[in-house]
Amino acid sequence: MIFHSIRWRLQIWHGLILVLVLAGFGFTAHRLQQGDEMRRVDQGLQHRLRLLSESLRPPPRGGRPEGRPGLRMDPPPDEGGFPPPGGRRPRENVSDLFEANEDGFYFIVWEPGGVVSKRSENGPAVVFQPPPFLRGMPRSQFRMQGDSRELYEFTPPGECVLVGRSVAPEIGRLRQLALWMLLFGGVVLTLGLAGGWWLATRAIRPIHEITEAAAKIAGGDLSHRISATETDSEFGQLAAVLNSTFARLDAAFTQQARFTSDASHELRTPVTVILSQTQTTLARERTAADYKATAETCQRAAQRMRRLIESLLQLARFDAGQESFRQQPCDLADLTRESADLIRPFADERGVSLIVDLKAAPCMADTDRLAQVMANLLTNAIVHNRSGGEVRVASFTEPSFAVITVTDNGPGIAEADLARIFERFYRADASRTGATGGTGLGLAISKAIVEAHGGAIQASSTLGSGSCFRVRIPSKT
Repeated sequence: MIFHSIRWRLQIWHGLILVLVLAGFGFTAHRLQQGDEMRRVDQGLQHRLRLLSESLRPPPRGGRPEGRPGLRMDPPPDEGGFPPPGGRRPRENVSDLFEANEDGFYFIVWEPGGVVSKRSENGPAVVFQPPPFLRGMPRSQFRMQGDSRELYEFTPPGECVLVGRSVAPEIGRLRQLALWMLLFGGVVLTLGLAGGWWLATRAIRPIHEITEAAAKIAGGDLSHRISATETDSEFGQLAAVLNSTFARLDAAFTQQARFTSDASHELRTPVTVILSQTQTTLARERTAADYKATAETCQRAAQRMRRLIESLLQLARFDAGQESFRQQPCDLADLTRESADLIRPFADERGVSLIVDLKAAPCMADTDRLAQVMANLLTNAIVHNRSGGEVRVASFTEPSFAVITVTDNGPGIAEADLARIFERFYRADASRTGATGGTGLGLAISKAIVEAHGGAIQASSTLGSGSCFRVRIPSKT
């Protein structure tokens, strides 16, 4: 479970990176300090080896050095092989450099045959072996012998001069430095892990909020939303997108529930009519005229039910994207004129004047589907109009669009109802339900057809002055 947790994975990666950084920093700092310590020791060894080599160099023969006329000969060396204190070559007392020093320097000198000719009293018990056992060794080299740092050099006559010093104090200081660095690194690692845990917890807190909100929504509470305090962060943007999705789901489920309820109500009415008529007719013997009247009533109820079912199936196909369109070049003016001619008898029957003002409006569309839209709009404009009213139909073009407007001078639509008239089964006047034989799905189907063409349908209205429906279809696809 630990490795499946995002918090633990972030913590592990954070800890691993922190350990690598601290280890790299500590190792580099320790190596630099060690190099600095050894460099100081090596400088001291080089200085003493140079002085010791100069003190062992024999004086020139003949009183004058070769190629150096006018120089006086140095005094002969003493019994220990070192030039006397008054000589020119040794500028410091070699014995003071090695036997009376606080830093623990020591020296050993071997003759070419491998015999120790001179050594300091503080030298190591195990001595360096000269050639031929060191055949192939470099003429000068630093080396470590236990806790001692040594530098040896072979002189031209074949002597081997070694200078060394115990570096135990330096090693002790380096170990102490390493211990302090380990302690400091441990403290930094602990603080870093604690801070990383706090940051990881704070970073994934929105995930827990999203999970809790999704669980509540999955449990049926579609009104619940994610409380996003940081709207500009990545999680805030994700929460905003999810809240928008949840809102659409809530609206969709609410619409579906209302749609199911309305569809059940609309279907129940014709079914009730059919059942009541058949039960009344079958209760006793009837005349032929009564049976005919009952059959005609059941036929009208069945036809209404069929229209409703066909509309529901058509909307279901639109929602599933299964409704096919055969788009072809057409003129909305011609299409609207044909629809107006078909609807005109119905307008005359209702006492409504139908006035057309059609200009060429070419577009790419499915003529059968757009004819259905025009029939729905014209029928609604006639039905929801006053006696002696007018319905004006116009067509024209706008940039990239063909436009149709259907205007009536009826009672109009209230502002609160105007935003919902394209919803399924919605009627602004509840008393009109079933009065005209409509299903309440005409505008919803018209909106789906127009949007499937890439267009838009809009409605505007003023109470007491009438309404206007505006359809825009792209002139090209």
